[in-house]
Amino acid sequence: MPGRKPNTYEGEKTLTVKQVRSAIANKPKAVGTLRALGLGRIGNVNTLPDRPEIRGMLARVPHLIEVQENN
Repeated sequence: MPGRKPNTYEGEKTLTVKQVRSAIANKPKAVGTLRALGLGRIGNVNTLPDRPEIRGMLARVPHLIEVQENN
């Protein structure tokens, strides 16, 4: 949503996640995980907090995304 601030705390590490492959022909759980990460099309980028819940979601779809760690 435009104007929405990310749910991060001061000084918290973040992850930049980019979708690099299509979700077509993947299982519904993988498609849902991409949606929950704020992705949906190739080239979409989202910045997320570095938390165990997010890391688990990233581990479900490593073949569809690229992850970059930020400070």
